[in-house]
Amino acid sequence: MDYNLNHIAQKEIMPGYHGKLIHTETMSIAFWEVAKNATVPEHSHKNEQVMQVLEGEFEFTLDGVTKLYGPGDLVVIAPHQKHSGRALSACKLMDVFSPVREEYK
Repeated sequence: MDYNLNHIAQKEIMPGYHGKLIHTETMSIAFWEVAKNATVPEHSHKNEQVMQVLEGEFEFTLDGVTKLYGPGDLVVIAPHQKHSGRALSACKLMDVFSPVREEYK
């Protein structure tokens, strides 16, 4: 199967986080446009997650350690690991989740 992001409608999953979502049998891929200063509160989930910053500056906290990430940076988040984030500028991020994020469908 193939996809074109130009033909996928955005969904606002949380305030300031607009995503184009693709779901396969075993994973979900989210392409986010994130508004400056938008935050995602600390949380965890059963899914393994890989976050990549495509554009902008994103402050990310993983297990209480906060770092600044920019284009090309990736973070691997283990299942049930607590994390949060804040866009220091308008950002584009990509997240890959396994297994599928059913609540994003």
